Amino acid sequence: MKFRPCIDIHTGKVKQIVGGSLSDEGEVSENFVSERDADHYARLYAGKGLSGGHVILLDKKGTDAYEQDLDQARLALGAHPGTLQVGGGIDPENAEEFLDMGASHVIVTSYVFSDGKIRYDRIDEMKFVVGRSRLVLDLSVRKRDGRYYVVTDRWQKFTDEELTPSLIRDLSYLCDEFLVHAVNVEGTGTGVDEELLGILAQAKGNPITYAGGIASYDDVETIREIGQSRVDFTVGSALDIFGGALSFDKLAEKG
Repeated sequence: MKFRPCIDIHTGKVKQIVGGSLSDEGEVSENFVSERDADHYARLYAGKGLSGGHVILLDKKGTDAYEQDLDQARLALGAHPGTLQVGGGIDPENAEEFLDMGASHVIVTSYVFSDGKIRYDRIDEMKFVVGRSRLVLDLSVRKRDGRYYVVTDRWQKFTDEELTPSLIRDLSYLCDEFLVHAVNVEGTGTGVDEELLGILAQAKGNPITYAGGIASYDDVETIREIGQSRVDFTVGSALDIFGGALSFDKLAEKG
């Protein structure tokens, strides 16, 4: 288990938000808005020797806000090349551009789903462009009727795909890693989703990074215990560099 840093970008600013509040209208519930550009955080992570973190563009592709996000992503990837993953609006047409900016991997979700189903042909397209070893599948989920379903389009749309250990195992042959946000608790600081962690722990193989709800060092220990030391984690709003109480320096030791 290791700590993966993050840089979330919304309307051209590094932010921490309540994940479930994202919408096409652009209004979100903000926990933290930085006065610093994204490259500041990338250099901070580089100074600690951290890798495998992710840069997420939260605005809708094709909007002015997304273009602002893109400028910030370019700063971050250029400051710490080859060590940060990037996601948000990525498809076969622009994936290589992000790799050229300095991303180690591209993270995709919405592109590989259509009409609520996984499009394996689209995963193959992404693999053709960037290679399996540089592809991360975002399987972020929301809970409905007691089950976890993959959500797309900035976590707004439910798919018909239930997140299960067998689904993760099937997809593990098609990508290098997985990123899973527990959207129901993302940005809330209410604690980790233990049931979801139990599902992730059953899926052995590719690295999996969990995000959502972490508010204390006890939460980090819970991830270690339930995840059987196999599930990596990222911390957003609770981190002191984003206005929270958890020490970045302390967690960076787990990188």
